[in-house]
Amino acid sequence: MSINYTERIPNNIDLGSNRILQRALEHWQPEFLNWWQELGPRDFQVADVYLRTATSVDAKGWATYGFVRMPEYRWGIFLAERDPNRKIGFGDSYGQEVWQQIPGEYRATLRRLIVTQGDTEPASVEQQRMLGHTAPSLYDLRNFFQVNVEEGRHLWAMVYLLHAYFGRDGREEAEELLERHSGDANKPRILGTFNEPINDWLSFFMFTYFTDRDGKFQLKSLAESSFDPLARTCSFMLTEEAHHMFVGDTGINRVVKRTLEVMKELNTEEPEAIRNAGAIDLPTVQRYLNFWFSSSLDLFGSEHSSNAASYFANGLKGRPDEAQYEDHIVRETAFALPMPDGKGGVKSEAIPMRNAMNEVTRGSYVRDCDLGVKRWNRLIEKAGYSFRLALPSTRFRRNIGAWAGVPTDPTGNPISQEEFNRRKAGWLPSESDQAYILSLMHGVFEPGKMAAWIAPPDRGINNNPVDYEYVRFA
Repeated sequence: MSINYTERIPNNIDLGSNRILQRALEHWQPEFLNWWQELGPRDFQVADVYLRTATSVDAKGWATYGFVRMPEYRWGIFLAERDPNRKIGFGDSYGQEVWQQIPGEYRATLRRLIVTQGDTEPASVEQQRMLGHTAPSLYDLRNFFQVNVEEGRHLWAMVYLLHAYFGRDGREEAEELLERHSGDANKPRILGTFNEPINDWLSFFMFTYFTDRDGKFQLKSLAESSFDPLARTCSFMLTEEAHHMFVGDTGINRVVKRTLEVMKELNTEEPEAIRNAGAIDLPTVQRYLNFWFSSSLDLFGSEHSSNAASYFANGLKGRPDEAQYEDHIVRETAFALPMPDGKGGVKSEAIPMRNAMNEVTRGSYVRDCDLGVKRWNRLIEKAGYSFRLALPSTRFRRNIGAWAGVPTDPTGNPISQEEFNRRKAGWLPSESDQAYILSLMHGVFEPGKMAAWIAPPDRGINNNPVDYEYVRFA
């Protein structure tokens, strides 16, 4: 499915044949561009950036590279090719025809799901808008801008659905997506994690690894939807989302690699000595990991959820990779859910599997996150050190669900609030940690040069060398 770049709004949905929808989106487009100029990457709008753009949604055309100024990036509407034989893959209507239009009884629920997903896309751009000034290399600056423009395109994907299928309500919701802002006291973003400031590149790498990975699993759930246009939209978004997680994975890997080099040079594991040499000690990496992983866990919702059960039963939102499961209806199955027992311990409670869909998805997410942790630990092990990074328990620092407000240590053991307060500086970034990380943040804009706290990448972008001039300043 090739993408028409002669249109004002690039698309592969034959937008020109629907003049009403085209005019509505063309009316929204200037508001989007104003938002990008005001709240997108600060002070780099006239730089030429080596970015990828899709020319089609198949394997050959989804990544075409070239230099472009970000405000001139060809944002648009790209849906994966329609499968005429696709059937509903789960829930009470399993095996029936998928929907090309939304059944009236599900309009409000689907609109809420789409708006919530759409709200996260511009939020992350807003959270990160100042980071370009402290990029550790031109390679990293280019990757940062690629993430940003694709988050902007993912906003377009959700706005298209709102305009095309939800009438006036959808148009109003699309406008609201540009009126809420990350961290705004009066109109914040819907989900709390997307109101957290991201002021340094260690946080950015953690965000793109852990929080964008939540986005992957949310998109995989929506890609199973019986509402076929939503499923097709999310399928293509997942192609782009993979790069965001690559940025996080390799970024943390390079931080760890540089730290190990300094440890070897100094023949010490002492955090203070490593900091004095301008690197990031491994215990600090662990504290940032604890913060961003635990923040991302709440994005899946409560462990026991009637909404999740309803979404599944009605075919609105499935389990990621639904085809891997044997039972796609799960009316009779139970799930053993660990719960606080109110006495400082843990009990197991059996709940209907449909009510546990958030927890099922969260479990898949945790296993996926752990793959990267194992890769980073192999680096540490190969260097001859005993320190190991680890994911904290899914009970740790929760604000939503059964464990909300229940203090635990990182292994998930319930503890008193007093003990948590006393020990949290060893588990989460302290003010001094944050001040130190910020002190390292100085932009490095000479091709091939790297900040001292991070190792170079193994390879460049699109077969270019690492020292390629990925961003050209006016």
